[in-house]
Parts: sequence; C-alpha cells; structure tokens
Amino acid sequence: MLEHRTKIIVGLLGTLLMSVFVVGLAHSIATGFAGFWGGLPFIVIVVFVLAMAFYDYYEECILGKEWHDQNDR
Repeated sequence: MLEHRTKIIVGLLGTLLMSVFVVGLAHSIATGFAGFWGGLPFIVIVVFVLAMAFYDYYEECILGKEWHDQNDR
C-alpha cells in the first residue's frame, strides 16, 4: 500500500500524462485531414474520458476510496 502523499503525486502524474497524450491526439486529429468538424466527435469523447479520469483520481487519491471497499463488507 502506498503512502497517501505518494499516491497523490503518482496519481496526478499518471493522470496528467494520459491527459497530455489524449489531448495531443485530439489536437492532431482536429487540425489534420479530418478538420475540426470531423474531429469534433473525438473531442467530445476525449472531454468525457478526461472528466472520468480526473473524477477517479479525486475519488481514489484525494478522498482515499478504493474500488474494492464496497466488496469487503
């Protein structure tokens, strides 16, 4: 089990690295051959996925809730 501070730092680093990759991918699709309107569905998906990733980071690392807490009852 990681220490709380380590969990926050590593989780934030991983979430930010994933965010940079996905946003860069969306940017390259929207400015490339597909154009803005062709890349718009992918941009909407990216925004939704990033919202879920940051929510999971907040719930797991900041609040300290783990996915298996409910199954241990």
